[in-house]
Amino acid sequence: MRLFRSDDLLGIARETMEFVLEASEETHPNEYMGFLRADDARDLDIDRDGQVITDVLVIPGTESSPTSASVRSHMKPNDMRSVGSVHSHPNGVLRPSDADLATFGQGEVHIIVGAPYGWGDWKAFDNEGNRRTLEVLDVEMPDEHFFDFTQEDIDRELGDANDDRGGFLSWLR
Repeated sequence: MRLFRSDDLLGIARETMEFVLEASEETHPNEYMGFLRADDARDLDIDRDGQVITDVLVIPGTESSPTSASVRSHMKPNDMRSVGSVHSHPNGVLRPSDADLATFGQGEVHIIVGAPYGWGDWKAFDNEGNRRTLEVLDVEMPDEHFFDFTQEDIDRELGDANDDRGGFLSWLR
C-alpha cells in the first residue's frame, strides 16, 4: 500500500460505471446519490501514476425525491480514497443545478447521470461545474471490496474469533 497517492484522476472503472447506471435506473423516478472513491492505478495493473474510480459509497439515511437527493453532511466520507460524487437527474438534464454546484466542493469530479440511464446519459464535471473528461477504463477490480464475502467466509471468521476466546463454540455445544 502506498502512503501517498497521485492526484491525477485517470478515469472510472467500467464495472463501477455500470453500477452507477443501474443504481440510477433502479432509483428512478427519485434521484440517486453516492460518493466516489478511487484506488491507485498501479494496484489495478495500470502502468501509469494516478487514480481510478472503483467504488461508490452510498450513505445511510440519504433522502431522495424526483427533484433532489440529500445526505447528512456529517456522514460524508473524508478519507484518502474520496474523489467526488455522483447523482442522477431523473428529468435527463445533464448539467449541474445551482443546488448541485453548492455541493461540488468536496472532491475533484462529480458525475451526473440522466434518464434513461444508458452509456451516453452521463457527464462529469469539476468543482465549478465545468465539463471534464472522464475515461471509462477496463480494469480488473480489486479482489477485496466491502461486500465481497460469502456466508462461508463469515462462518469461518466467527469460528476463528470464537476459538481465540478459549473455545466459546465448544461451550455452546
